[in-house]
Amino acid sequence: MTSRCWRWWGRSAWPWTRPLSTGSTPSFRHQFSTQEKTPQICVVGSGPAGFYTAQHLLKHPQAHVDIYEKQPVPFGLVRFGVAPDHPEVKTAHSGRCAFWGNVEVGRDVTVPELREAYHAVVLSYGAEDHRALEIPGEELPGVCSARAFVGWYNGLPENQELKPDLSCDTAVILGQGNVALDVARILLTPPEHLEKTDITKAALGVLRQSQVKTVWLVGRRGPLQVAFTIKELREMIQLPGTRPILDPVDFLGLQDRLKEVPRPRKRLMELLLRTAMEKPGREEAAHWASASRAWGLRFFRSPQQVLPSPDGRGAAGVRLAVTRLEGVGEATRAVPTGVMEDLPCGLVLSSIGYKSRPIDPSVPFDSKLGVIPNVEGRVTDVPGLYCSGWVKRGPTGVIATTMTDSFLTGQTLLQDLKAGLLPSGPRPGSAAIQALLSSRGVQPVSFSDWEKLDAEEVARGQSTGKPREKLVDPQEMLCLLGH
Repeated sequence: MTSRCWRWWGRSAWPWTRPLSTGSTPSFRHQFSTQEKTPQICVVGSGPAGFYTAQHLLKHPQAHVDIYEKQPVPFGLVRFGVAPDHPEVKTAHSGRCAFWGNVEVGRDVTVPELREAYHAVVLSYGAEDHRALEIPGEELPGVCSARAFVGWYNGLPENQELKPDLSCDTAVILGQGNVALDVARILLTPPEHLEKTDITKAALGVLRQSQVKTVWLVGRRGPLQVAFTIKELREMIQLPGTRPILDPVDFLGLQDRLKEVPRPRKRLMELLLRTAMEKPGREEAAHWASASRAWGLRFFRSPQQVLPSPDGRGAAGVRLAVTRLEGVGEATRAVPTGVMEDLPCGLVLSSIGYKSRPIDPSVPFDSKLGVIPNVEGRVTDVPGLYCSGWVKRGPTGVIATTMTDSFLTGQTLLQDLKAGLLPSGPRPGSAAIQALLSSRGVQPVSFSDWEKLDAEEVARGQSTGKPREKLVDPQEMLCLLGH
């Protein structure tokens, strides 16, 4: 079987899988007779962390890895969390790795049941929730999380009821990370540029009617503390039909401090400085002069309240506290100056971070930090249970951070296996779980099932010149498969 790999923006990524069979499950007897020396491992979550972990575990020449996913389709963040104009590239297959979608761990099967069936269990289910603003007016219509907005335009089933109102002139995004820039870019990109991406048909229809002309990205701290990366910033600066709005005052004295910062951050700051302080070239000036849309960065502002419209049925603006910085380096924090200002808008998107949820009562969870307590990926006080990705360290870093983190968890698990710290006897693996799921009326989606859904999506997209038209209704997916 050929081995290929995912690539994420040019970086080598994870393996992908094909089930050991296309529907039938080997009997327990067959499992025990042929797999006594086969470590049975399961990974919960089929996003980047899950795949990277599985990739490292497959370095063991006999290990079999099952990946469980609550959605009927694989790929997590890559399918549902990335802007549709950032397409993924390709997949891989391994005969020792299987995908089982439409299985929600914690509901359809418990973590103790997985631990009984496998030698080791790795929790890699990511951060499925968003951090709340915890300010008055957050519950108003016209206010939503950037996470839900991204899920909406990317076809995440749970976000298809969002129906954002884009009839306003101005949107405010609270946050200055890559997700915030992704959302701003989708809001401002001419719809004809999105037509050939895998954005959902419904989302494209709403964006065609959008009246949003200006997007502000608001951050509590200054330019040196932005969380986005240079690739996303460059894409925003070059976005057709738009111009950046940056206040040169925010960048005074920044040039002198650049020698103190690491090279990637320095390059990012230099691009910001050029955009804010230097006179644009002739071509760029012409581009900006003809732009009908704009985006801007508002620094040193902390949200205090979402202001209601006169009828109380929507958002009319955000009240911001002007801040100043105290401390140095990583300890730099924003403190209020006592000055307030109101920023009018009709749409507010919160992009201040994601957070993980507890998955099962048997698994320890730090609700304050939003992570599973662990040491080098070993879940505290639960032998044979591991974690990787955002649920291990919190929702920080870029895809390469997740890759390194997940490889380390995989390495830790394999070390424990070699040291005899995991159960020694045979384990039934997916055979036991398939029997449990069947008794509960749960029908898993295999990788060959996903390939049928994939072919259907591609076929639907061909008629409109798109790479695919995503299926967004899990029931429709299951019906197409005859489940």
